[in-house]
Amino acid sequence: MERTSFAGSAGVGFRKMTDTSMSRIGVVGRGRLGSALATALGAAGYEVSGPTGRGEVPEAEAIVLCVPDSEIPAAAAAAADAAPLIGHTSGATPLTALEPAAERFGLHPLQTFSGGESDAGRFAGCRCAVAGSTPAAAEGAASLARSLGMVPFEIADEQRPAYHAAASIASNFLVALEAAAEEVAGAAGLDPEEARAALAPLVRTTVENWAQLGPRRALTGPVARGDDLTVAAQRAAVREAAPQLEALFDVMVERARALVEKVPA
Repeated sequence: MERTSFAGSAGVGFRKMTDTSMSRIGVVGRGRLGSALATALGAAGYEVSGPTGRGEVPEAEAIVLCVPDSEIPAAAAAAADAAPLIGHTSGATPLTALEPAAERFGLHPLQTFSGGESDAGRFAGCRCAVAGSTPAAAEGAASLARSLGMVPFEIADEQRPAYHAAASIASNFLVALEAAAEEVAGAAGLDPEEARAALAPLVRTTVENWAQLGPRRALTGPVARGDDLTVAAQRAAVREAAPQLEALFDVMVERARALVEKVPA
């Protein structure tokens, strides 16, 4: 698929919208994303209706559904005649789930939300996957993204499974991996809170190195050095402290070795 570039007019921080044809936005869903999105849209100059509860249909020129993926078809059917544009915030769900709405769009901020007061400010500077059933719907989604300081990029329905899997690996699986590190740290005498405090600076720097240098150059530690004795000692410690994590350790060592052996581009 040929991608449409929306990045040229993106900015950082909230900006007042200038497209008066879409000045009233309805948000359905009072979860983490729905609440943050409604607050951020209001700060960006939109007239916001919501976030409403599931099953409630706000009056607006565009309605954004921030509901679980399984509930999107029912929510879209309820809102189909309430606004010219109906969209969802799912990374994995195709636009066909929004039928029978005539104009459909997708708006998936590539960001995580914790439900805290600072969530509304987390849109600025992040990427946002957008899509539309028509060029106008796609541009409407991109306009919403840009007004929140996000950088929109287009994702086709057939690309969504791979895109969303990448997002889950980068975010959800990272949390699971850090939970595993926290568990093994218990064998070193660190309680969970102490482990997080000790490991968090390392994690932050590692992520920054990965983002700036790429995975191969960012990799450090015994695998990168070819120190097999230390790797073996670590494996034995993991088996002793948390035997259920031994298979995970082996897989991650294998992936790290693959990075070391990878020929630079």
